Amino acid sequence: MSTTAHALNHGHAAQAADHDHEHHHDAGESTVFGFWVYLMSDLLIFATLFVTYVVLSGGTNGGPGAKELFDLKFVAGETALLLVSSLTFGLGMIAMHQKKVGLMFGWLAVTWLLGAGFMVMEIWEFNHLVHEGFGPDHSAFLSAFFALVGTHGLHVSAGLLWLLVMFIQLKRNGLTQTNKTRMACLSLFWHFLDLVWIGVFSVVYLSGAL
Repeated sequence: MSTTAHALNHGHAAQAADHDHEHHHDAGESTVFGFWVYLMSDLLIFATLFVTYVVLSGGTNGGPGAKELFDLKFVAGETALLLVSSLTFGLGMIAMHQKKVGLMFGWLAVTWLLGAGFMVMEIWEFNHLVHEGFGPDHSAFLSAFFALVGTHGLHVSAGLLWLLVMFIQLKRNGLTQTNKTRMACLSLFWHFLDLVWIGVFSVVYLSGAL
């Protein structure tokens, strides 16, 4: 009887563990789906800012336009930093799935440094324009420019802060299912910002310079 009871208890424990795993799996999928919905709403915000910029890009108020103000080589450097950071984040996610924790932290640290470098360059560009007298209040064109690029910059800053929080949570709790789900959402967010920046580079800087 004791053997039978032990087997039954073992079976119940296994079923409970399977149920708990399925619960976490379903919750993780729901979280990722919900984050996709958020990204779609964020995409609408950026689409509105893009349209606004295109409409107002000719409103220079008699001042210089994109061709005169923007240094394409400088912005290409910014773009390279963000594109490479997207690659390193992807490598970090691969390392996470392979449970190579040290390698994961290494790639994520490189991602953070690249993202921070991008933000330093963007802040320098904004400061330079304002110092030269071409702030957002100078013209409709510059208002739209600062709104679009600044909104993207705020998102990148939020991503860098989120990544720092994830460092702490991963160090404290390890590769739990919850942390893996959070990392999946952060990865989607980071790649989304990368795609938005490609649009910014093409519409604002590249077309303006040409």
